[in-house]
Amino acid sequence: MACGTATGPQSGRYLRATVAYDGTDMAGFQLQAGQRTVQQVLEDALATITQEAIRVIGAGRTDSGVHALGQVVAFGTDWRHSLSDLTRAWNAVLPVDVAVLSVQEAEGGFHPRFDARSRWYRYSIWNHAVRNPLVRRTAMWVCETLDLELMAEAASLLVGEHDFATFGSPPQGSNTVRQVFRATWTREGSMLYLDIEANAFLYRMARSIVGTVLQVGAGTLSVAQFGAQFQAADRNLAGPTAPAHGLCLMAVHY
Repeated sequence: MACGTATGPQSGRYLRATVAYDGTDMAGFQLQAGQRTVQQVLEDALATITQEAIRVIGAGRTDSGVHALGQVVAFGTDWRHSLSDLTRAWNAVLPVDVAVLSVQEAEGGFHPRFDARSRWYRYSIWNHAVRNPLVRRTAMWVCETLDLELMAEAASLLVGEHDFATFGSPPQGSNTVRQVFRATWTREGSMLYLDIEANAFLYRMARSIVGTVLQVGAGTLSVAQFGAQFQAADRNLAGPTAPAHGLCLMAVHY
């Protein structure tokens, strides 16, 4: 049975799953012809164990190289065994860089993308004079000293409902207004983390914010200048976009 939308099948079951993946060797979440994507990998594995052509709908279309710990997907299936059996079977045939953390029943009208109240992303930075091979796939390496207090001050300006056109473009339409619920920097040894949660994100918004805030931390941009560039809603004023491998979709809240 094919399920082309996230409104549930006419018969059988409608399920939701939480998925984690290392996006290093993926061309993003969404299906792309001739490319290895998270959606394709999940659907191929489901087809193997259910003998059904199943369309998986995701909560977020993460870019090439971006990781996830809490991606949410939904799909319809005629699977008649337990959900724990489905979880075990699915993980048994998935490649090592993708894992299904949980599977549960979903309401018929549930849509993982449109029903989400917020999405939480984390950007990780290894801030040390020497690179760390153990985090090279999941954290950006910045060797220069960064002022975390100034970075936190700049990030605090993002909280609230604003026009984020400086930091990204809308996936659809022209609306660039988003609501950010939190944007905080923390340090654990040489690791720096930006945790940012919003009702929705523009294309490359989180990575563009990181790249611009890093200029504040490095002392080449003041907090006031950052605020002015943000308020200008001009994409040309953003700093360089931070690399994809430091970004992870931590959770989607409903």
